[in-house]
Amino acid sequence: MNLPNILTLSRIFFVPLLVAALVQEQVAIRVGAVVITNDLLALAIFLVAAATDLLDGYLARRWGQVTTIGTLLDPIADKLLVSAALISLVQVRAIEAWMTILIVGREFAVSGLRSIAAAEGYTIKAGDLGKTKMLSQVAAIAMLLASLRRPQLAAPARGLLWIVVLFSVVSAMDYFRKFWGKVDMRIKRRRRRELLVLERVRKQELWKDMRAARSARQRGSAAGADFRGVV
Repeated sequence: MNLPNILTLSRIFFVPLLVAALVQEQVAIRVGAVVITNDLLALAIFLVAAATDLLDGYLARRWGQVTTIGTLLDPIADKLLVSAALISLVQVRAIEAWMTILIVGREFAVSGLRSIAAAEGYTIKAGDLGKTKMLSQVAAIAMLLASLRRPQLAAPARGLLWIVVLFSVVSAMDYFRKFWGKVDMRIKRRRRRELLVLERVRKQELWKDMRAARSARQRGSAAGADFRGVV
């Protein structure tokens, strides 16, 4: 287990801490003369978790430690972090539920598309829109968490959230436009080949049955002729 993978796993473990800190509204931690309330703690946890997202990819590429498990876990950790933060913000009534449903639904749709593409031999890499979408998500969620303590940040936070929704829809359309046609055509060609093979096998079996039946009739005719000759 290398350091980039440890950072990715730590981002997954930050998810329940983020949810607990955000939904428990009466939590307050005193550090000397400073009182850290639950919203500030949730903001700190989210920013640290988001920083691990930037750091693990950088270190993996810098040290040549890109692994299969890291490649698989990194997008899962990102989606868990963002989804948990958005759902918790709905719980504390900081954003509308339909926005969260749209953003989280987009993540599930793209993940499903990636799975289909991987099964067909295609690798869907994050494009520029996808990367911009992730950065806008982090900025919007951080601003929304900060607005829980400072209401004057609520308006710009909602503006950023609308940008997230826009990037989510546009990037999802970009994924489907690039890859769905290729994957769909490949599936159709594969199924066509499978049907042709099945049809060929069925015809071969039918031909074998017809030859077996013809041989049986010929043996029956020969046996009848021999019987008449004996009589």
